[in-house]
Amino acid sequence: MVTGSKKVKITAFGGSFRKDSYNMKLLKECQRLMPEGSELEIVSIKEIPLYNQDLDENQPEPVRIFRNQIKKADGFLIATPEYDFSIPGFLKNTLDYISRPPMENPFTGKIGAIMSASPSMLGGSRAQYHLRQVMGFMDARVINRPEVFISFAHTKFDENGHLTDEMAIDLIKKLLERLVDEIRKQKNIVN
Repeated sequence: MVTGSKKVKITAFGGSFRKDSYNMKLLKECQRLMPEGSELEIVSIKEIPLYNQDLDENQPEPVRIFRNQIKKADGFLIATPEYDFSIPGFLKNTLDYISRPPMENPFTGKIGAIMSASPSMLGGSRAQYHLRQVMGFMDARVINRPEVFISFAHTKFDENGHLTDEMAIDLIKKLLERLVDEIRKQKNIVN
C-alpha cells in the first residue's frame, strides 16, 4: 500500500482509431478536467496484434508495454464508441490479450472509469454495459456513477475539439473526482 502525498496517475485509452475520434477528444478533455493532484496519460492500443494464446508465454512487445503502463498506473479510464451495439473488436482484443495469462492481468483490483461518445441518441450506452461486463470478469473495480454518455457527439465538440455541453462537462468532472478519490482511499494517498 502506498502512503503519503503523491500525484494520482491515470492511464487512459480509447476504443476508436478514427482520426477525428469523439472518444479521443473526450479523453483529451479529461486531461484538461483532471482534479488537482492527478494526471491523465493517454496511451494507444493501435499496435496490439490479434490475440494468439500460443504466444502467452512470449507475448509481443506492444502487449508487454501496454500491460506495464496499466500496472504502473494508479487507475484507468476507457472511452469507447459503440459498434453494432457493443465495444469495438480491437478494444476487446486488447483486453483479452492484456488479461492473459490470468496471473499477469494488470486490471485485477485496479480502479477505473468508463465513458463513451457517439453520434447516436444513446451515446454508446450499450457498449459501456458490455465493457463493464468484461471489466467485471477481469476483476477491475469500475466506478458506476455518474455514468457519462455523450450522445449526438457530432454536435457537442467545437472546431478545436473542446466539449461544449456543460452538463456533460459537469458529469465528467464528477466522475473524475470520484475516480481519483476512490484511488486515494484504496492506496492511502493524501492529497
